[in-house]
Amino acid sequence: MSSKGVASRPLDTSRILDAEGNLRPRLLTEPFDYAVSTWPQRIAIDFLGREWTYGEIGELVDHVAAGLQSAGLNQGDRFGLCLPNTPYSVIMYYAVLRAGGVVVNLNPLYSDSEVEFLVTDSGAKMVAVPDLAMIHDKVAHAWGKGDLEAIVLCPMADVLSFWKSVGLRTVKRSSLAKRRADITYIDYNDLVEDQTPLKPVSLDPHDVAVLQYTGGTTGRPKGAMLTHANLAANAAQMVLHVGEERDVQERTLGVLPLFHVFALTCVLNFGIETGSELVLLPRFEMDEVLKTLKRKPPTQIFGVPTIYNAFGQLPDDKVPDLSAVRTSISGGAPLPLDVRRRFEERTGSPVSEGYGLTEASPIITSNPLLGRTPVKDNSCGPAFPHTIIELRDPETGAMVTEPGAKGEVCARGPQVMKGYWNRPGATEETFADGALRTGDIGYLDEDGYLFLVDRMKDIILCSGYNVYPRAIEDAAYEHEAVKEAIAIGIPDDYRGEAPKLYIALKEGMELSEEELDAFLKERLNPIEMPDAYEFRDELPKTLVGKLEKKELVAEEKAKAAAAKAAANSENTPKEAAE
Repeated sequence: MSSKGVASRPLDTSRILDAEGNLRPRLLTEPFDYAVSTWPQRIAIDFLGREWTYGEIGELVDHVAAGLQSAGLNQGDRFGLCLPNTPYSVIMYYAVLRAGGVVVNLNPLYSDSEVEFLVTDSGAKMVAVPDLAMIHDKVAHAWGKGDLEAIVLCPMADVLSFWKSVGLRTVKRSSLAKRRADITYIDYNDLVEDQTPLKPVSLDPHDVAVLQYTGGTTGRPKGAMLTHANLAANAAQMVLHVGEERDVQERTLGVLPLFHVFALTCVLNFGIETGSELVLLPRFEMDEVLKTLKRKPPTQIFGVPTIYNAFGQLPDDKVPDLSAVRTSISGGAPLPLDVRRRFEERTGSPVSEGYGLTEASPIITSNPLLGRTPVKDNSCGPAFPHTIIELRDPETGAMVTEPGAKGEVCARGPQVMKGYWNRPGATEETFADGALRTGDIGYLDEDGYLFLVDRMKDIILCSGYNVYPRAIEDAAYEHEAVKEAIAIGIPDDYRGEAPKLYIALKEGMELSEEELDAFLKERLNPIEMPDAYEFRDELPKTLVGKLEKKELVAEEKAKAAAAKAAANSENTPKEAAE
């Protein structure tokens, strides 16, 4: 018997491994076709109460793929998906791949200029959007720039339940997009109804399937070229990591946005690989999430730390029943130990922390699942199946092999990207002797478990010493009043840089600078101690809910520039100023 009292059986690896036991390069449409043919009556998608079976999704994908070919999508053409989590996200994803196109994931919450950059940089020929003004208008802003030839409009009312559909068409009609006369549109329903036969496309598993853009924390976003084989491998590695099949259909809570690489692999690709039911929500809104958990109890949850933190902060009478959950994974950012323990204590559901990056599809390490031991505190686990983790000296590139010795984390495996789209220089810089450089500093213990110390670019240089922000943040999280913590380096005339700590407190709790300073002095060395504190109601987060340092760093740079300008103004003689 497996966890949660459901019968399990040995894992059938014949679909994913070759005769030598290596991961077999596959097209992403292969596991999709297998799921459609094997479980046509299974529920594939639940979206706000409406359901679609695998058989229904398979038929829609074939029709839409043929319609896209008729509309002019050719093999290798880039096709943007600017969609929240909806059935369209799944159907359009596989239809584009079936037609031979390359998916470009676009975040619907990006600004007009950010969306424009991704559309033009990728050379997207078409972009699919919901017929909602707030998203449509961002893509429309890119019209006339780059290679964009058409916008595919996906009607939201058609995938909602009856009364929600009526409400969108009447009460909320003002939120619907207004078509522009100068833009060429393709209606999703016209794609579905196209009777043109699907033209066979000769694809290789090593062809690019997805351009997944990085977050742009070190400049303009770069498009990681993830092949069919890369993404199919990471889903297969997840299958091996779980290590069992159960006599029940798995159900995945799909609240992480599918345009993010973590959800793309764990929710979508892995979910389809295993014939799971994907319970999709367009955004993380706690009341809707709690109603969904009661209506459709999941067996698998994938989330970022802020989601687990939000569950841990719920009042006792709001804590959901997660007794059916056998797999919970946290990724996207380091999971504070206090956050993990609080979630587990409140819900009774264990969480395993994993680690990866866009360029690796994304997972390269993960702690054991299903209650297996050992799960090590503050570790993101050993290497994922068929993955090699190396540590290299950031300065010399030499291998670091001693357990406990710090180095830059590098990875090899079938999930590692082909390179960056149209950026050969950046591609060359991000590989070291063929291994992907992550830009993260960490160490491996004697059991091969990876412990992250920090990102290389986040290191604070204090009087020539390296100070790692995570060490400060982890110490802050030990205080019972701290909900969120971010440490950054700020300019210091004496030390070059000094740590500053931003804090958000738990609701109803109080903490003074003096109390926090005394608390941290018991846990940090003098070099690591913050020079300044700032308390805020909320700390900035990325669009997928990760704590974000970039905004705070920009604020501090602006303050420093303003202070310097003011000082120069005061020191300028009045006559010269006039």
